[in-house]
Amino acid sequence: METHLADFVRHAEAGREAEDILRKCVHCGFCTATCPTYQLFGDELDGPRGRIYLIKQVLEGVQPTEKTRLHLDRCLTCRSCETTCPSGVRYGRLLDIGREIVAAKLPRTGVDAVMRKALKSLLPRPGLFGPAMKLGQAFRPLLPAALKAKVPAPQTAGSWPTTSHPRRMLALAGCVQPAMLPAINVATARVLDKLGISLIEDPKAGCCGAVRHHLDDVEGGRDDARRNIDAWWPYIETGCEAIVVTASGCGVHVKDYGHLLKDDQRYAARAERVAALARDVSEVVAAENGRLAALLGVSPRLTFPVRIAFHSPCTLQHGQKLGGVAESLLSRAGFELTPVADGHLCCGSAGTYSVLQAEIAGRLRENKLAALGAGRPDVIASANVGCITHLQEASGVPVRHWVELIDERLRGAA
Repeated sequence: METHLADFVRHAEAGREAEDILRKCVHCGFCTATCPTYQLFGDELDGPRGRIYLIKQVLEGVQPTEKTRLHLDRCLTCRSCETTCPSGVRYGRLLDIGREIVAAKLPRTGVDAVMRKALKSLLPRPGLFGPAMKLGQAFRPLLPAALKAKVPAPQTAGSWPTTSHPRRMLALAGCVQPAMLPAINVATARVLDKLGISLIEDPKAGCCGAVRHHLDDVEGGRDDARRNIDAWWPYIETGCEAIVVTASGCGVHVKDYGHLLKDDQRYAARAERVAALARDVSEVVAAENGRLAALLGVSPRLTFPVRIAFHSPCTLQHGQKLGGVAESLLSRAGFELTPVADGHLCCGSAGTYSVLQAEIAGRLRENKLAALGAGRPDVIASANVGCITHLQEASGVPVRHWVELIDERLRGAA
């Protein structure tokens, strides 16, 4: 794609990166076939190719309008288009650049601005979000139906293992997951404990930075990354071998720390190291295949076949390219996976998208639940807190993190 970047961006690092990405796009349109919003609207501007043209115009000096922002905001950043693209166009990175420039040239106003400020002030702060969630859970029976659906019932997490193993790994607690679904990381710690690995959470680490990054506060997202690096670095220096992330949306962001902080002289090298150590929990468990097989061999057998419909989050299959890993682990543990049509499509969660674009997110969820439910599963499993809570809002079938099911299988409780 031929480009003529405007002076304001031509010599900037973001401009050079954007131009390189744009030149790889050959206008083939393969991306539209796998774009969730294009499937809904059939509008070129609500597909990757159309959004690329909008971003190109802005980079070439055209003043963005509310229509420009509307179509960029409607993008879920699911990156399904990247999986499809034969030319290797890094659409997700181009979108980040485009959104950042649009935000600077066309500041948000009104309800939209207030909503985004509230979300990025509350969600990344566990000290605020946790008590707010507990209050909502205490009054959950009295809440309006729409709000009640977004407040999961209190969850008993169980006990974190106390065994100390020579092998140690760090865990990202995250921002909303400890308050909404605390059992996920505890289940992970128990599974890794059986595999001979101690899992450690440092209280000084918090939100990965993705929330602020995707709400027009890129520098705030970088500050979150710096805080986590500072919290984790002493453990890394003393031999912690990986950073385990149980929310795939956080995982794809932590794996991008090297890029996010590449221009920060103080943090660039450490950010690269942290990004290299980041692992989705499925990668960690799959790497211990032999020991897991031995444990499953002596665990009590399933007393009945548990049928699972697996929803692979976009951040897992398209962002981290780990499609099929968790599914293989579940099959190995004796669960029966049901077929799911259009598994590449987004469920509509996409971080804060389900709040800011509720109507579109609801339509995508309806389609996803229909596909997941077609095989009459006993449980829907996923790998990201946002997807799990979003799907559970409208699902009559329990929605769990897949690692919880492995934990129960190893403990003979499935």
